[in-house]
Amino acid sequence: MDAQITPLLKRIEARGQELSTAAEQLRVQSDELTTRLRELDEEIENLAVTRKTLLALPPTTLEPTDPPPTLPAHPAYQQILTAFADATGPMRARDLCDRLDLAVRPKNIESTRHKLKRMVNLGVLAEPEPGLFTQRAVAALRRVASP
Repeated sequence: MDAQITPLLKRIEARGQELSTAAEQLRVQSDELTTRLRELDEEIENLAVTRKTLLALPPTTLEPTDPPPTLPAHPAYQQILTAFADATGPMRARDLCDRLDLAVRPKNIESTRHKLKRMVNLGVLAEPEPGLFTQRAVAALRRVASP
């Protein structure tokens, strides 16, 4: 070979090796980036599924869907509501008779208990345990606060 060509061939071979090494490094980086991109795409898909699932769940807050209950026209119901508004806690029919200045007799207690049960059925009052009555909002707060 010619003395002038040999150094050129060595330079070409060295440059070819440099380029091959650089190309291999870029291939490795490309594989790493492809793997990372696949992981990110999977995470995006998981987030989309989670979002869709959460949006499909029923609302957890109480939304007024029904009109507020209407009480019977009898003034005793309004007196009962007033007594519960002033009360510091749940009451029994007997306690309510006393608060309303009614004679504490079985007839009055049963009549009051009947009205209280009717108000529970209308959704105005709650009966957290048998015979114990309270306002609906107070009962809901107690259920949330208790463990």
